[in-house]
Amino acid sequence: MGKTGTLYLVATPIGNLEDITLRALRILREADIIAAEDTRQTLKLLNHYEIKNRLVSYYEHNRIEKGNYLVGQLLEGKNVALVSDAGTPGISDPGEDLVVRAVSKGIPVTMIPGPAAVIAGVVLSGLPSGRFVFEGFLPMNKRARRERLESISRETRTMVFYEAPHKLIYTLKDLRCALGNRKTAIARELTKKFEEVWRTTLDEAVDRYENEAPKGEFVIIIEGADERELQEAEMKSWESISLEEHVRMYMDSGFDKKEAMKKAAEDRGISKREVYKGLIENK
Repeated sequence: MGKTGTLYLVATPIGNLEDITLRALRILREADIIAAEDTRQTLKLLNHYEIKNRLVSYYEHNRIEKGNYLVGQLLEGKNVALVSDAGTPGISDPGEDLVVRAVSKGIPVTMIPGPAAVIAGVVLSGLPSGRFVFEGFLPMNKRARRERLESISRETRTMVFYEAPHKLIYTLKDLRCALGNRKTAIARELTKKFEEVWRTTLDEAVDRYENEAPKGEFVIIIEGADERELQEAEMKSWESISLEEHVRMYMDSGFDKKEAMKKAAEDRGISKREVYKGLIENK
């Protein structure tokens, strides 16, 4: 097999057309093919910078057919520049699938870095940004959505979500139900003329958007759970069962008695000696 082409993941502006690097413009001019999630949106960018190149569509509903085509072109030695509607391809879009396909075939993949709404949102939020988790769009399936919300209810890192305007109020209500009234930042139209970063709470956000039609694409940033409060809640929960039941729970899960006692002690914030003493006294 001859030399393959390279798959370039090219970040494009999330609003302001000036937010694009010189390297990104060069790659968009030089690539053999530009694969775009929305060719009409990408054409606006290309026309703005007077770039004339071969443009093909690659989006969620044709990603298998067009993915096979693009991988075939790459294997023939063609260079492909992949762009999303806006921002960094491969995050919450079908670009992720194309990267997996290319890597599995030994095709070089590289990144032309640039804007990402998740990063812009978290650094503008005023919430802790040293550790955060990106959740993207919540699942639409009711069961999957409920399970996802349950899984993040104890997350202590700052959480970042994407949402479309017509689904915003439903998502805010679901988040409030699962997480309580947390501090939050609602960012919309990032880098655009009417950019807004509203630092508020989930209660206030629900109140606002129940009475106001949301406009623009949204990034929702929410504070994580308080670790101390979680620990205190855990300690209280163990008070509802006996020490013997607590140790037995771990033994039933496959731990030997010594390890089960150790884990029960950790849960309750006491020493292993106290656990041993408590078990003896209850006999």
